[in-house]
Amino acid sequence: MRSGVSAVRSTARSVRSKERADMSRRRRAVKREILPDPKFGDIVITRFMNALMYDGKKSVAEGIVYGALDVLKKRGGNQADPVRMFHEALDNVKPAVEVRSRRVGGATYQVPVEVRADRRQALAIRWIIDASRKRGEHTMEERLSNELLDAVHNRGSAVKKREDTHRMAEANKAFSHYRW
Repeated sequence: MRSGVSAVRSTARSVRSKERADMSRRRRAVKREILPDPKFGDIVITRFMNALMYDGKKSVAEGIVYGALDVLKKRGGNQADPVRMFHEALDNVKPAVEVRSRRVGGATYQVPVEVRADRRQALAIRWIIDASRKRGEHTMEERLSNELLDAVHNRGSAVKKREDTHRMAEANKAFSHYRW
């Protein structure tokens, strides 16, 4: 009698698990709406400020970003649009492909995959901020403005990071059939 019950129970469980096989356990996280920044009305600049911010000190991050954009305007001449230069710098740093680790059998392969648009932007922002923090100038404002200027001219640490990522993907092109 006991074995009959467990047989029924196990069949019911397997049917349930088959139904759930293509269903994720949790909902996908809802993206928060980001408000455009007050000075230029640009959402990407707000994302940049949020990434730069430490300990919730948004006004400090705002001061650094706006100061760096002012320096960009002065360096580029009065006709230069700092927001356009900022976006150009970001575009020059955005990676098209990256490598992700994939374990097949006992070996781990670096598989090149295309980068989604939102991740491209996030990586570019992160790389520019990291490169700025590692620079030698005195204030973060100077470091950021110089890194953005370097990125506009396709040089600097952030652009080098993108080129290294592309080089890794090119070197591992043979494993691209392991994509998922």
